[in-house]
Amino acid sequence: MLLLLFPLHLRSQQAAAPVVKAGQPCPAAMKVPQFVDVTAQSGIRFHHDSAPEKKYIVESMSGGVLLIDYDRDGWPDIYFTNATSVEGALAGKTARGALYHNNHDGTFTDVTEKAGVATPCAFAMGGAVGDYNNDGWPDLYITCLGGNVLYRNNGDGTFTDVTRQAGVADGRWSTGAAFADYDHDGNLDLMVTNYVDFHLTDLPEFGSKPTCKFRGLSVQCGPRGLKGAGDSLFHNNGDGTFTDVSKQAGVSDPSGFYGLGVAWSDFDRRGAQDIYVANDSVPNYLYRENKNFTFTDVGLESGTAVSGDGLEQGSMGVAIGDYLHTGYPAIFITNFADEYNTLYKNNGHYQFEDVSYQAGVALASVPYVGWGTAFADFDNDGWLDLFVANGHVYPQIDTLPSGARYRQPKLLHMNQHDGTFCDASAQAGAALMEPRVSRGAAFGDLFNDGHIDVVVEDLDGGPMVLRNTGGSAGHWISLELSSPSKNRLAIGALVKATAGKLVQTEEVRSGGSYLSQNDLRVHFGLGTAQKVDEIEIRWPSGRVEKIAGLKADAFYAILEGSGVVPLKRIQPAPDQPPR
Repeated sequence: MLLLLFPLHLRSQQAAAPVVKAGQPCPAAMKVPQFVDVTAQSGIRFHHDSAPEKKYIVESMSGGVLLIDYDRDGWPDIYFTNATSVEGALAGKTARGALYHNNHDGTFTDVTEKAGVATPCAFAMGGAVGDYNNDGWPDLYITCLGGNVLYRNNGDGTFTDVTRQAGVADGRWSTGAAFADYDHDGNLDLMVTNYVDFHLTDLPEFGSKPTCKFRGLSVQCGPRGLKGAGDSLFHNNGDGTFTDVSKQAGVSDPSGFYGLGVAWSDFDRRGAQDIYVANDSVPNYLYRENKNFTFTDVGLESGTAVSGDGLEQGSMGVAIGDYLHTGYPAIFITNFADEYNTLYKNNGHYQFEDVSYQAGVALASVPYVGWGTAFADFDNDGWLDLFVANGHVYPQIDTLPSGARYRQPKLLHMNQHDGTFCDASAQAGAALMEPRVSRGAAFGDLFNDGHIDVVVEDLDGGPMVLRNTGGSAGHWISLELSSPSKNRLAIGALVKATAGKLVQTEEVRSGGSYLSQNDLRVHFGLGTAQKVDEIEIRWPSGRVEKIAGLKADAFYAILEGSGVVPLKRIQPAPDQPPR
C-alpha cells in the first residue's frame, strides 16, 4: 500500500479545477436560514478550560458536545465536555463538564452537580449517547485521556459511573465514540476511536522536531511523529458488561492510525451496520460488516480512505446523509487547513466518488481547520444542507503576517437540489462569521419549533447556541422512534419518508460530527408538502413497518409494532429501576 506521507502543511490541493459554482454565495432569491447566537439568553454559562499556548496536542483536541434528552421529556438537553491543561493535570486537577436541562422556554438550567456528571476525567474529549442496558433511559459515554467513563442514567435526574462494572474504560487517549447493535441481538455495542499514544509522564517537547513545526513556527508535536493508539469495539453482553472484541472483529487498528470521528451506517442498505473512522493525516477506514459480525476495511477500494487525488488528509469530523435522494448515504469529512473538506458521493456497492469541488464544498474550506459537522435540512426544503465548525490548532499562527488565523468563522453550505451547494456562510447571520476556536458541534431542534439548531463548543471560551430562526416556510416532520424491549432508542433504524415525489432516507445514529452527539429524533424537511404520504421504518430488529398519512409540522412518537403512539407510551416509568 503506497501512502503519500507529507506534512500537513505541504499537502497539495485537489488537482481538478473547481467548477463555476464552487464556493459561490447563494443566489439572492434563496431564503437562507438565519442563525442567531442566543447563548446569553439561554442561561448557559459554561466555559471550556485549556492552556492558552497549546504547547501539547492533548490541549487542542477536546470540545465534543452532546445532545441527550436525559429525562425523556421530549426536549433535548446539552452536555459540554471540558479539559484542563497538562500543567493542571500533572497537579491533579480535573475539569468541570456541564449538563444543562432544557426548560422548554428557550432557557437552560445547570444540573451538573445533581446529575453527578461534573468531573469524568482531566481531559474529556467527547462522547456518545445510547441506552446500553435497555431500561429506556439514555446513558452517557464520555471519552477521555487515560480512561473513559460510562454514566448510567438512573431515571431520576442522576447518573452513576458504571465504567468499572461495564468494562469500557479503554484506558488510552480515546476521542470518538458511537453505539450501534452490529450483531442484531438487541443490545447496543460501542465503537471507540483512539488518537495518539500520549502520556503525561513522557511529553513531546514543544517545537523540538521537524514534525513540531508549522510554516517555520515552533508548535505542539503531533500527530505525525507520535505513535498511534489503536481502536476498540466493545460487545454488549446483555448483562451490563461489555467484552473487547476489537481484534476478532477486525477493527483494532493494528497500524496505529490517529482516530478521531467515528460513525455507524448501513452504507449499502444491506441491513448491516458498517463503520467509518476519520483518521488524522493518515488514510481513513471504511469497515464493511461481513454479515458474520466481523469487518473488513474497504477504505482504499471504496474511494473513501484518501482524497480524489490520492492524498491522505487531516480528517477530524464525519457527517453522513443522503443529500442526493438516491437512497444511499454520502460521507462528508472535515479536514486540516490547506486541504479541503471531502464529500464522498455514494454510488452504491461500496463505491464512492470524491465530488468535493464539483459539489462546491471544497474551495471555501481550504483556509480553515474543520471539526464539527452535519448534514441537516436547515431550511426545511427537503434537501440536506451542510454545516462546518472551524478553528485552528496552533495559536502561534496569529504571529504570521498573512494566511489563516487561530480563530475562524463557520461554514454553511445550502443544497441547490442538483448535486451542488452554495456558500451561505455570510448570508445566514453575523454569528457564523464571528471568528472562534470551535471544535464539537451538535445538531437538533432545541426549541421544538421545527427548525434544526446548532450547539458549538469552543476550545477557548464559552459555547455558541445558534438558534435557527428559519428562512423559508418549508414544512417538516419530526419522529422519535422507540422499541418496546430491545434497543429501546432504535439506534440504527432506517427511515424512509415519501411526500409526493420527494423521497428521503435517514438513520437514527449515535455519535458522529466531531466527538459529539446529535438529537436522536429524525427530522425531515418537506418543502411545500403538507403531509407525509408514507413513513417506512426498517427497525434494527429487521421488522419493516409502514405508516401512512402523517400531517406535517408535528412531532410523532413511534413505537415498534404499535405505530404512532402518545409520547408517554415510549417514556420509561419514572420509578423503573435501571438494569
